[in-house]
Amino acid sequence: MTMADPIKIMLVDDEKAFRETSRRLFKGRGFDMVAAENGQAALDSLHRGPVDLIVLDLKMPVMSGEEFLKRAHPLYPDIPIIVLTGHGTLDVAVECMKQGAYDFLTKPIDFDRLFLTMERALEKRRLEDKAKRFQDDIVRSYLDLNTEKKRLETIINCMANGVMVTDRELHIVLHNPALLRMAGMTAPVENPLPVSRVLNDSSLLETLRKIQSREIGGKDFISQEILLGKKVLRAISAPTLGPDRNVFWTVTGAVTVLEDITAFKELDRMKTDFVNMVAHELRSPLVSVRQLQTVLLEGMAGPLQEKQDEFVRRGVKKIDNLLELINDLLNVARLEGGRLVQQSVRIDVSEMIAEIVTLFDQRARQQGVTLTCSCECSLPIYADPGNIEKVLNNLISNAINYSPGGGRVSVSARPVEGFAEIRVSDTGVGIPPEELPKIFDKFYRVKHPKTRHVTGTGLGLSLVKGIVDGCCGKIDVTSVPDQGTSFRVLLPLMEAEQK
Repeated sequence: MTMADPIKIMLVDDEKAFRETSRRLFKGRGFDMVAAENGQAALDSLHRGPVDLIVLDLKMPVMSGEEFLKRAHPLYPDIPIIVLTGHGTLDVAVECMKQGAYDFLTKPIDFDRLFLTMERALEKRRLEDKAKRFQDDIVRSYLDLNTEKKRLETIINCMANGVMVTDRELHIVLHNPALLRMAGMTAPVENPLPVSRVLNDSSLLETLRKIQSREIGGKDFISQEILLGKKVLRAISAPTLGPDRNVFWTVTGAVTVLEDITAFKELDRMKTDFVNMVAHELRSPLVSVRQLQTVLLEGMAGPLQEKQDEFVRRGVKKIDNLLELINDLLNVARLEGGRLVQQSVRIDVSEMIAEIVTLFDQRARQQGVTLTCSCECSLPIYADPGNIEKVLNNLISNAINYSPGGGRVSVSARPVEGFAEIRVSDTGVGIPPEELPKIFDKFYRVKHPKTRHVTGTGLGLSLVKGIVDGCCGKIDVTSVPDQGTSFRVLLPLMEAEQK
């Protein structure tokens, strides 16, 4: 039954005149009436098609109303039945109510009262249908939810990575077998249990506490490495949200995914050792070859002809490029292994920038680039001078190289909220937006038709970022293709200068 369908009423009565009168009155109220002269005819009609409500007389030939009720109600329990009876059959009508009839009315019939009773019965049926639909939706949602839960459990249990869900009290409420394998636990455990019984790592516990205290945003996560015996695990933790009466969503715990990266760490160590070995083995003979080439250039082995002198100088230049690559490889390997020499002393960044810009000025003029320097005041920091020189040399050298054909490069420094802010900006070829996230990766170089002549290893910016991070600083970059690039470095000022 829908709102667009006419309500279909079945009147079961053996009096023809009453049926005809009722048909006219029902039609006037917008009802579609089906008539039956006895219970058997009514059953036959119901088999052909259902109705929304039945008005039933009790005393009829062939099949009485009582017999019809006994047969029809079990087959069509949703159809309300209103019983019509004479005064002498009142007890029978009450008995019919016990057997499932909705209500009864005595004859002669008051049609206003009949229509009111019909409206109540129809409203009751509508509410029952609605409640049934809600119940069906709830059952279907429960089944869908249970299916998804089983599917999720299967996925989690089959994962090679460990999964751990914790609550507000830092108790594990869900875990998978991989977590226990990583923790070296062979016997199954029952949830909930404290995190420390499985992963007793102070840094991980502190991270979970920060998540619970809402120091970590709902969409943020923390990635960290933890030691578990001889294993190295990467743990990625994020908040789990749940409903709350006051704020709608609140942090209810955390989910942590753990990956065993011991093999990758060992592979990285082997790679670093290999790079160090190769670099050292290459550096010594190259230095010897360069010394021999220098002897030739200085004429200590006899005068060189013009063509010979040119070839030897080209060879020296290539050797210098190769030595630069080897030095960069060694520096990056030391940086990654935490072995880069850091002899921190007081440095005035402004003075260092001025000296380095002076050294680069001639090279910039040769390439048609205007190099300017602007430093507001003394900016003392505590860092390794050689490493800071590497940072400035790389940034200024790149800015000149990638500003061909009359470009401008500006270097500036100023204090900003406890930091020395160094900017190296150029008006060169720029960097496409999709390449910006990659520029600090090892061996990555921006390709541009105008800078094909620029040689390099792709290690400079990787080294720069490593040095800046090691100084507790920050480096970022903004760029517009064909308009230029600007690097900003923040290095902590000495405390005395911040006051």
